[in-house]
Amino acid sequence: MQEILTAVTYPVVWLICSYVLKLESGAAKLLISLTAAILVYFLIGIMRSSKE
Repeated sequence: MQEILTAVTYPVVWLICSYVLKLESGAAKLLISLTAAILVYFLIGIMRSSKE
């Protein structure tokens, strides 16, 4: 589940950067998308560990 949400987060944030924020730079979209995906991965991991 954690990996699926991370994989879905990347293209969703990429599309948000492209169409909503109108970013032209591929490098900026890449960095923002990867950062969001990594944050989702870590946040889910933290939530799982706090439940146990």
